[in-house]
This record gives sequence, structure tokens and C-alpha cells, in this order.
Amino acid sequence: MKHLARALRKHFTDAEKVLWDRLRNRQLEGRKFRRQQVIGNYIVDFLCLEPKLVIELDGGQHAERTEQDAQRTLYLQRLGYCVLRFWNHDVLRDPDTVLEAIRTVMMSRSIPSP
Repeated sequence: MKHLARALRKHFTDAEKVLWDRLRNRQLEGRKFRRQQVIGNYIVDFLCLEPKLVIELDGGQHAERTEQDAQRTLYLQRLGYCVLRFWNHDVLRDPDTVLEAIRTVMMSRSIPSP
């Protein structure tokens, strides 16, 4: 799985590139994101370990894979992850709205600093 994740990091979609350019280097609330990370038998598009947030970007093929995506989401939720899914075209069309949705979830799951 690690080899596949490395390969996916080199060849990402336009939507993944747009979002990664806005998440990398702790640009969103100072949080570190990773991309194409292995969790169990799955590779997730983006991961923020604190606050255990997974972001998945879905293209048209996911319209036909709803059952597999639901199983994947359930598995990740059982591990304590919050899973956010966005359509590729939403990321490309309005990345600021997508980032605000991510920020809102992150803040609701974050532990306040003392």
C-alpha cells in the first residue's frame, strides 16, 4: 500500500492539486495535512492527524461506488476519524467554500488550548 500511496502522490488530480496548494505548509489553522496516506487497507486523499480529519475528493466514478465509499467511511469513523467528502468540481469551482467547510469541522473537533 505504501508504494501505491507514493505513486498517487506523484500523480494527483487537478482538484487534489488545488486543495493541496491551500492545505500544505500549515496554511489552514496552522494544522499539518498529509496527502495520500495509508489507513488500514485504504489510502485517503488528505489527512490531518489532529483533529483526526480525513478529506476525500470524489470524481464522477464515485457516483457509481456509493456502497464502497460508505463502507470506507464507516471503517474510518470506527477508528475515530471524521470524513469529509467533496466533489472534484466543487473544489475546482469554489475552493474557498470547501476550505471554509473544512475549517468549520476542524474547529468543532479541536481541543481548545489552555
